Amino acid sequence: MARMPVVTCVEDLRQMARRRVAKAVFDYVERGSYDEQTLRANRADLEALHFRQRVAIDVDKRSTRTTMAGQEVTMPVAIAPVGLTGLNWADGEILGARAAQRFGIPFTLSTMSICSIEDVAGAVEKPFWYQLYVFRDRGFAASLIERAKAARCSALVLTLDLQIQGQRHMDLKNGLTVPPRLTFGTMLDVMRKPGWALNVIGGRRKSFGNLEGQIKGADTLLTLAQWIAGQFDPTLSWKDVEWVKKLWGGKLILKGILDAEDAKIAASTGADALIVSNHGGRQLDGTVSSIRALPEVAQAVGDKIEVWFDGGIRSGQDVLRALALGARGTMIGKSFAYGLGAMGEAGVTKVLEILQKELDVTMALCGLRDVKDARPSILRGA
Repeated sequence: MARMPVVTCVEDLRQMARRRVAKAVFDYVERGSYDEQTLRANRADLEALHFRQRVAIDVDKRSTRTTMAGQEVTMPVAIAPVGLTGLNWADGEILGARAAQRFGIPFTLSTMSICSIEDVAGAVEKPFWYQLYVFRDRGFAASLIERAKAARCSALVLTLDLQIQGQRHMDLKNGLTVPPRLTFGTMLDVMRKPGWALNVIGGRRKSFGNLEGQIKGADTLLTLAQWIAGQFDPTLSWKDVEWVKKLWGGKLILKGILDAEDAKIAASTGADALIVSNHGGRQLDGTVSSIRALPEVAQAVGDKIEVWFDGGIRSGQDVLRALALGARGTMIGKSFAYGLGAMGEAGVTKVLEILQKELDVTMALCGLRDVKDARPSILRGA
């Protein structure tokens, strides 16, 4: 009988997912755009931040609890929207939402999910968040907002940095399209990973659940893919943010802010939070890492809007680094997908347990009892 590996960190789950999941799907999660400079910077700049170890301070009775946009959370971490989640593990969006609900943190469903808004809403007891792209077809975008409202989603995450899609070389080389472009290499890879293939085949959906059957004239995978390719809208503007806010009427979170001037505009919209993010290094390659942009953005908006962080988190220590530099909350995308791809729902839970334990221990060794007390002073030279 095979012995289960001992999982001590997110990297262990990443390696498990890499071995189990089809290469095209794993690379979709793992890789970035163009030369991947920004992808690498997201990790390198986090790792370059060093903590100040403090001693002889009473750090008994610690707490990682806080709020994100008014929602009570077990720790300042939310699961970010990840496209094609259900290709990492069958019904992956449902499994992720369940794990997040049980742990006490928010889950964000991507517009480009495999399971639909309704699928996820029917599988959980508590509201989740929904992520929106404003497509050229504003009528369809409006219908997605109405569906999110009907599903009782408690916040809308509006992604602003995908007006034009950055080229991800590995997706093209791997033939990651919908439907997939089968090559000898991709077929051989799938044959080597029969467990993954059988698992995904057993899922309730195989396409974009939020879009399938909703687009007139796009009734096949090929025509649906062609429709999606033409829907990212370079005319997206702050007027569209106002339109979305009015139509939605609930908590609004703006994702993809890297510049102080954009942050000031975001704060003026009346949104509840903004997310400092470079789309995981998957859009504008050569731009600044999220952690380098964070202090400037936080300083620019002060307490006018909550500032959250997304980009490269692999540990609870990374969460604390972001909080120290001005974030009120954080989001995880790749780490979530690694856990899901490795062990399904149990893997997502394991990621969250690892992050919370690392966050708690690091707080103690930095002399903190409450996560809300994180400040630049816990970092050397910050």
